[in-house]
Amino acid sequence: MSIHYDAILRVLKNYYDGLYQCDTQLLETVFHPDAHYHTTSGGEHLCYDMPDYMALIKTRIPPANAGDTYDYSISNISIAGDDTAVATLKCTMMGKHFTDFLSLIRTQNGWQIIAKVFHYDLKDE
Repeated sequence: MSIHYDAILRVLKNYYDGLYQCDTQLLETVFHPDAHYHTTSGGEHLCYDMPDYMALIKTRIPPANAGDTYDYSISNISIAGDDTAVATLKCTMMGKHFTDFLSLIRTQNGWQIIAKVFHYDLKDE
């Protein structure tokens, strides 16, 4: 199991690095092409497939360039067998505190995020 845990940790670091830098090339390596993004924070349900999510990322000012602190924490990683895992990651950027619930699968391409469901609170609240 530790080989899976270490591989998942690398995916989560690359995930955060990709968000922090708005690096869609890196993000495309951590997300499965069929992955989806969901939230209802902010009062409406947002759902993106990967092409739409990557297009959204490309419109952002990278948090690294905006002066946001590089800081994330992993609350937990649960692994089921050799091919399924769930991780909870917390970070603050773009004026929001995020809690990301990331479902991962392992395919011939290694571990990848297949679903991102998240909540955010505004930083000032």
